Amino acid sequence: MAQPSWNENYAAGEIPWDTGKPAALLVEFVAAGRIPPSRTLEIGCGTGTNAIWLAEHGFEVEGIDLAPLAIERAEARLQGRKLPCRFRTLDFLNTSLPEDSYHFVFDRGCFHVFDDAPQREQFAARVSAALVTGGLWLSLLGSTEGPAREVGPPRRSARDITAAVEPFLEIVELRAAEFSEYGFSAWMLLARKRAIPAQPSTQP
Repeated sequence: MAQPSWNENYAAGEIPWDTGKPAALLVEFVAAGRIPPSRTLEIGCGTGTNAIWLAEHGFEVEGIDLAPLAIERAEARLQGRKLPCRFRTLDFLNTSLPEDSYHFVFDRGCFHVFDDAPQREQFAARVSAALVTGGLWLSLLGSTEGPAREVGPPRRSARDITAAVEPFLEIVELRAAEFSEYGFSAWMLLARKRAIPAQPSTQP
């Protein structure tokens, strides 16, 4: 399925995901000491809110997004500030990044946009390749919980997530969460790059 033109969304001002505040899940995760300041990749960084917040808290951050207008706005927000943060327009699924380079990968609502299972698997594989061994990926994505709705984030089941992620990374935590700004049900996914590949299931 073809994905929306995110750049057109930014041009039209149709960007409900851009709250101007760092993601509450990310803030809580860092505040709890679950990841120390380290080299970080944010996928789908938008106008840079989360990436800049991480840089303000000692992380060395690279933010990437498919939409050039989003990156322009992120760079404008960063201009004149001496923070360890940079932004690039980049198609994560189709552009190679340096392997074994990041200790932390974060995305808020990027992994879940892909309707096709092979694309979700490709996303997880690329996250794994970018992380150092033991590195962590934190993702916030839409869940199948809650009432029917016509708007809001895509819905993904726990099975959708594990099928895509487990072959490439160890799932450390998968729990109910929320897009707190809107009250939509979500998943919080925390995965880690393994030192040893996953072993085959013993299920016949």
